[in-house]
Amino acid sequence: MEAVSAWAPAVGFTLLPHTGGILGSRITKKEIPVWYQSLQKPSWCPPNWVFAPIWGTLYTSMGYGSYLVWKELGGFNEKSVVPLGLYAGQLALNWAWTPVFFGAHKMGWGLVTLLLTTGTATATAASWYNIKKTAAYLMVPYLAWLTMASALNYRIWKDNRNKK
Repeated sequence: MEAVSAWAPAVGFTLLPHTGGILGSRITKKEIPVWYQSLQKPSWCPPNWVFAPIWGTLYTSMGYGSYLVWKELGGFNEKSVVPLGLYAGQLALNWAWTPVFFGAHKMGWGLVTLLLTTGTATATAASWYNIKKTAAYLMVPYLAWLTMASALNYRIWKDNRNKK
């Protein structure tokens, strides 16, 4: 039983971000064939099949990073409030994007949500850097993807603002 308890937090923290991704994918799958397909997108927009494996990788990476921070700080305590609180905030914003953009078709508000996510994720990585550098580095691909996603969201919003 002790062997299970040793790795259970690592698995739990690593899988937690996938929860919102799985729930959001239910909205996305409904909206891609009709609404999203009808939108004008830039030539550099990745194909739809790329998003699931990329998000799976990014969620795993950030989830494991959060575990490393939690472990380094000795669990949930006063020292972990800010770094794990920032992480929880950016994760909640990340999960909110799908219902805003795909569910409500609010492309402009989706962009606002993404920009807030990017800012909070950047603050998360910065707070993690002095705790566990590996955890901060695990956020770098996510930050790069959020930058691209923000640019893509902006272009889609700009090019489809007048579309009902």
